[in-house]
Amino acid sequence: MPRTDTLAFDAIVLGGGAAGLFCAGVAGQLGLKVLVIDHAAKVAEKVRIAGGGRCNFTNRDLDPRAPHKHFLGENPQFCRSALSRYTPQDFIDLVTRHGIPFHEKHKGQLFGDRSSEDFIRMLLAECEAGGVQRWQPCAVKAVRHAGAEGYAVDTDRGTVRAPQLVVATGGLAIPQIGASDLGYRIARQFDLRVVEPRPALVPLTFDGQAWAPWADLAGLALPVRIETGSKKDRLTFGAFDEDLLFTHRGLSGPGVLQISSYWKPGSALRLNLSPGQDLSEALPRAKAGSRKLIANELAAYLPSRLAEAWVCQDTAWQRPVNEASDKALALLAQRISAWELTPTGTEGYKKAEVTAGGVDTRALSQQTMESRQPGLYFIGEVVDITGWLGGYNFQWAWASGWACAQGMAARRGSLGG
Repeated sequence: MPRTDTLAFDAIVLGGGAAGLFCAGVAGQLGLKVLVIDHAAKVAEKVRIAGGGRCNFTNRDLDPRAPHKHFLGENPQFCRSALSRYTPQDFIDLVTRHGIPFHEKHKGQLFGDRSSEDFIRMLLAECEAGGVQRWQPCAVKAVRHAGAEGYAVDTDRGTVRAPQLVVATGGLAIPQIGASDLGYRIARQFDLRVVEPRPALVPLTFDGQAWAPWADLAGLALPVRIETGSKKDRLTFGAFDEDLLFTHRGLSGPGVLQISSYWKPGSALRLNLSPGQDLSEALPRAKAGSRKLIANELAAYLPSRLAEAWVCQDTAWQRPVNEASDKALALLAQRISAWELTPTGTEGYKKAEVTAGGVDTRALSQQTMESRQPGLYFIGEVVDITGWLGGYNFQWAWASGWACAQGMAARRGSLGG
């Protein structure tokens, strides 16, 4: 194993995931001598499992002029500079140059046709083109500021030094593949504020007894309109038209994963289980011309199992529609189109796709990702920028990594490196 105790590199990148590898490759091709250090045994494991193993690598619908549409954080406008300078089309061009076939699934989401391995090989090839060295697996024991020499990183392969240090260590999501809080610890070590991390893009759970009427619907999916928070508060208001999935413990599916990034403990969800249908008109219309059970009439608008679960909530709904009172039908229509329920929690980091929160953007340059601590950069998921489901977080990884690499090259030039 290589060991060094000399100033051998222009930049050290901590973390060999999407952001770290991409930043290293770009920086290397800009002429910097770069070392990537990662403690995990497998390279870019989060890229490998993304998109069901196909890697949803970016999203064509991203609007860099309005990042608040698809990104969260205390200041989502922070990511505007990086996203506008390295766009989804820029990354698509790179993917095309590497001959990786891809397709659009829906809503701008781009996936590889074959396997995430294509994208890992691409990132490694870009690093190789830039002469990037990689120590993996290699544990980081400590990070120190070493005065004029920049930063010293103590590892189980020895100590290495560089004037510029990039923290691309990701968040706390999916600990089973090596997630770590190292990036947050480094930020706090240098007196940089960290917005409290929390699981995001994560299934929501409910109290066992309260969820009992719905637990048997596990596996059932349907399109819904889902909301949380107040429209007056952009940090907590979210609304999506997506699919919902019932689970034994609560709710999942794209709509719930999306809303989970906005949901705050104690807040309610508002669900329209039959968007595009006006049940307040449909049920009275059925009453006038049908003798079917209410459950059977509802099954024209909802999955039959869900319709049955709803009518079981009230004896007034367990009868033929023509025998039901107008009041009972109106209440049923209202409940289904504006179902309000409050989760008790989430499935946690183990099931979360990303971590919300992270290094406060007010401590970073939006042009270069450099922190107030000169020569120290933070990119990707470790920063308080979280994208929607569907390739947005990968595009943030590429864009923040690219901006950082450009910044490091410019800084080295200004220092006469």
